[in-house]
Amino acid sequence: MSRPSRLTGLAPVIARHTRLLVLGSFPSEASLAAQQYYGHPRNHFWPLLAALWQVDLVGAPYRVRIAEVRRRGLGIWDVYAACRRAGSLDSAIEDAEYNDLASLRRRAPQLVLVAHNGGESARAMRWVASLGWTVRRLPSSSPANASWSFERKLAAWRAVFEEAGLVAPAALAPHALTPPSSRA
Repeated sequence: MSRPSRLTGLAPVIARHTRLLVLGSFPSEASLAAQQYYGHPRNHFWPLLAALWQVDLVGAPYRVRIAEVRRRGLGIWDVYAACRRAGSLDSAIEDAEYNDLASLRRRAPQLVLVAHNGGESARAMRWVASLGWTVRRLPSSSPANASWSFERKLAAWRAVFEEAGLVAPAALAPHALTPPSSRA
């Protein structure tokens, strides 16, 4: 049996004013094929942001989504720069090479919080914390994380986005737990 070929991840979505970085593990096959973060149509990442910010990101072109992410001070990247993996499951990641997260000190000097999107990313929490940032663990936005409802994920994500100052506190957002597409 041959080893899976070496895969290379995506470039970071980052700006000098980025305050919060959502750090995944490594892009799925769908994301790599599209060259887009969270490219699997069932991934909750974009619906979560849409609900948090009350903006239709799900129907927007990728370039518009990325522009909104940057504008609001959110960064997106992954723990791993490259790896070998058959399929998209984190449990299949082998021979992983870490991204140069320390470079974010220079590239995103206002970064205050790093949120790990799921368990594989969270395995690097101690290392990321040693670089001087506050770290949090988010429930995975992946469709493989079916044990968490959208509403439960949204509440956890909201808490982290509030902490970073990227959304108003829930008390000030009357429709905070309802995705925009499900309102009458």
